[in-house]
Amino acid sequence: MLFEQVSKDIVLAMKAKDKVRLDALRNIKKLFLEAKTAPGAGDELSDADALKILAKLAKQGRDAAQIFREQNRSDLAEGEEAQVAVIEEYLPKPLTEEELTAQLRDIIAEVGAEGPKDMGKVMGVATKRFAGRADGKQVSALVRQLLAG
Repeated sequence: MLFEQVSKDIVLAMKAKDKVRLDALRNIKKLFLEAKTAPGAGDELSDADALKILAKLAKQGRDAAQIFREQNRSDLAEGEEAQVAVIEEYLPKPLTEEELTAQLRDIIAEVGAEGPKDMGKVMGVATKRFAGRADGKQVSALVRQLLAG
């Protein structure tokens, strides 16, 4: 499970005195613990839920780094990017646009989508299937393009 792996990696980062890695892992563990102790969670955190947390955290870091770069604060941007690199080690390999398009065509056929009005059906399946492996905006744009054409 990802929770246990992060806990083990925190110990390794402490021994290696890797501050950036340690900070990133502690932040991940904090969010994992919050999710585990949330009402209704039953003190459990599935890997699927952990991946959603990691994907969200990576996206926030990339967005923050982009804002820092726009404000000419490359020192802060580099810090964010270093933490994102640590987070991405725990995420599955992202899908290429070709892989994503092929899988979306399969989902469209699977749910019987015939046009833009069926976008919700396709997105519901796609969001679950691509958790942590594709950006939601990219998926949405491709689905819209495939259903329109």
